[in-house]
Amino acid sequence: MNVPQPIELDLDAPAYGGSAIARHQGRAIFVPYGVPGETVRAHIVSDKGSYAFAEIDAVLAPSPARVLPPCPYFGAGRCGGCHYQHIDYTAQLAYKQQIVAEQSARVGKLTDAPVQPTLAAPDPWHYRTHATFRVTATGKLGYVMTDDRTLLPVESCHLLHPALGALFDVLRNHDFTGAEQVRLQVGSDDDERLVAIKPRPGRYVDLDLPGDASVALLLSNDRVRIVRRSPAVHYYLMGKSFQVTAGSFFQVNLAQAERLVALTLDFIQPQPDECVLDLYSGVGLFTAFMAEHAVSVTAVESFAPAVRDARHNLRHLDNVTYVQSSVEQGLTGLVGEYDAVVIDPPRSGMKPAAIDALIERVPRKIAYVSCDPTTLARDVRQLVAAGYRLMNVQPVDMFPQTYHIETVAMLERAGA
Repeated sequence: MNVPQPIELDLDAPAYGGSAIARHQGRAIFVPYGVPGETVRAHIVSDKGSYAFAEIDAVLAPSPARVLPPCPYFGAGRCGGCHYQHIDYTAQLAYKQQIVAEQSARVGKLTDAPVQPTLAAPDPWHYRTHATFRVTATGKLGYVMTDDRTLLPVESCHLLHPALGALFDVLRNHDFTGAEQVRLQVGSDDDERLVAIKPRPGRYVDLDLPGDASVALLLSNDRVRIVRRSPAVHYYLMGKSFQVTAGSFFQVNLAQAERLVALTLDFIQPQPDECVLDLYSGVGLFTAFMAEHAVSVTAVESFAPAVRDARHNLRHLDNVTYVQSSVEQGLTGLVGEYDAVVIDPPRSGMKPAAIDALIERVPRKIAYVSCDPTTLARDVRQLVAAGYRLMNVQPVDMFPQTYHIETVAMLERAGA
């Protein structure tokens, strides 16, 4: 049996994905739980040829940014939900700005992208209003471990909003055998609590849950079955209420969601004679605010429950058109011109056909809201090649203690 040889590494920079990067013998070494500026003794655990992953054996010279993580589940071989608990929050923000700039340059070929300092969350802990748990073989709620396959049952999570943490405490000893996932969600009113259960095919799930939370089943073909009380919760942002049905997407951090809306609205500045597109529109978060100013907004969303939520949330507006479709198909079926577009795609970004169809619309302004700087850089590169100028890139820390980065990229058509 070969014993891994220890190597000494100087960690230089943060990498997207949570690791710190070192150079050793001409190749990049990715080191989880390292901090840029540190010297560590480590060993290679996964050799990919041109690069490798290493595990820290000892921190020889710690960074001033290294702090003691408060969570007992954090660390190598443990919970894979957090990546930065060992890093001071101010440093986390700086690293995220650096990562967005690096991805813009490397993937997007935009060496001078105007990446702004990351906007800090008001509270870097206790911010999640919903969380999805996996169910272990013994029926307990847990998270996926750092190996991306093993499940770790947990008894607490420092990222949960206090009301969500209280709901978790009520349910964590319940036997969820037969379920694949359990999503816990609380609304802006703490008494709105929802448990959405995704059962394994053909398996029985005990739905006699403790407490008085609403209970729903997430079934195939976008179906939601109400088991107890209500299938939805409500969130209040900037004076508006948003109904969110079990399974529909909504930002986990309400304070930072308001930041996203404000940034987007400030850039787009829809006028009374302008038409706006909202792509991947979800339950109507951006549409609600754009429609107050524009002559019309067309919202494109593929998930049926989210479209139903949007119709409910925006029922008082008569200048919104809903298109239930994939973005690439929905765009090809639209007629007329659009002055501005808001895009909020999933982590995978936009499909090439969707970008092509968007470019054909030649909107004057595009606000691209992204949760992945790599796919953002890829898509922005194509938009810039089509004649758009990247005016501003604003990271927003929607997910403190993790490597995930929410970003608003603001583009304007050259000559507009």
